[in-house]
Amino acid sequence: MLDVHDLVKTFHSGSARITPCDHITFSVPRGGFFTLLGPSGSGKTTTLRCVAGLERPDAGEIRLDGVPLYSAARRIHVPAHRRGIGMVFQSYGLWPHMTVLQHVEFPLTVGGSRLPRREVQDRALEALAAVRLEGLEGRPAVSLSGGQQQRLALARALVRRPKLLLLDEPLSNLDAKLREHMRIELRQLQRSSGITMLYVTHDQVEALVLSDAIAIIHEGRIVQAGTPRAIYERPQTAFVADFIGSTNLFPGTVLRAGPQARCSVQTAGGVLDCVAASPVQPGCSVNVSVRPEDVTIVDRRATVPQWDGVLEEAVFLGGSVDCRVRVGPLVVRVAARPSVPLALGSQIGLEFNSDRAVALPIQPEDAGRESQRAGQA
Repeated sequence: MLDVHDLVKTFHSGSARITPCDHITFSVPRGGFFTLLGPSGSGKTTTLRCVAGLERPDAGEIRLDGVPLYSAARRIHVPAHRRGIGMVFQSYGLWPHMTVLQHVEFPLTVGGSRLPRREVQDRALEALAAVRLEGLEGRPAVSLSGGQQQRLALARALVRRPKLLLLDEPLSNLDAKLREHMRIELRQLQRSSGITMLYVTHDQVEALVLSDAIAIIHEGRIVQAGTPRAIYERPQTAFVADFIGSTNLFPGTVLRAGPQARCSVQTAGGVLDCVAASPVQPGCSVNVSVRPEDVTIVDRRATVPQWDGVLEEAVFLGGSVDCRVRVGPLVVRVAARPSVPLALGSQIGLEFNSDRAVALPIQPEDAGRESQRAGQA
């Protein structure tokens, strides 16, 4: 439904040249929930604003339902108010002098597509019901709770029945518990309405919970796109592995490369069998990514562990214990079961899930990342 192709947007500040959109390309199917995920300053919000028509790109093309909204080659730039797109910002922008119903009715009473009064009210009530705010129509909007205000902003965007809804970190102003609740509500609303959504966030958990597909943006470029599970389980770079979720990154050298992308890697802690994210040859340098939940603490009296280490830290998190185990120069993070007996300073045996350990190519930025990790360790 939405096609963004080779999008470029550059800002100039004095002699500095910043390119938050550096040949961005992605597609969102009808009824899909697509998330642009990245750290602050990566270019995700600028991309969203280009789609909305709030920023004019320098190059590329944006099409909605096959109709060009922007095309540098064809000199097309459809203004934001004619794109048929809804948008929910990080700030909800509620007016203190308006009631809940008046807020939702307002988009239908301005512009060139004004509707009869009865239809305006019916559609506003329908939008409020969709976000479960029925019965609050007469309340001042600013008297609502944080979660209710967020749902009101959604209703105001949905009332015009846009082809596409853009959301720019709409949950970031909520507290942690309410944010967790609103993720589920937003996902249920998207599924029940069938509306196509393009979502921007820096919150990895939010992206994993909400999305059908994720594009990870780093320094103005999409570095990996795919389903949440594929990106989490099979990252293509150390940046992706480190950014989405928690992971261990062990630098090493490939000892053997076998069929079906299997390989063995010599690290400072020992040898690890893993899956290569891209073709590797013996002798090449890689980073091995292993999620903490894919490392198991084993009884050294009952089995010979892959690695031996010393437990340096153990933090109880309720459903798991976040452990740091020293293995030579490396610190291994382990998500252990609360039932596993642990004593600080004790010898610990570790086993690794070889099917979920991924050998990643060394990128130029990895050297700085490894230096930072070494300092933290």
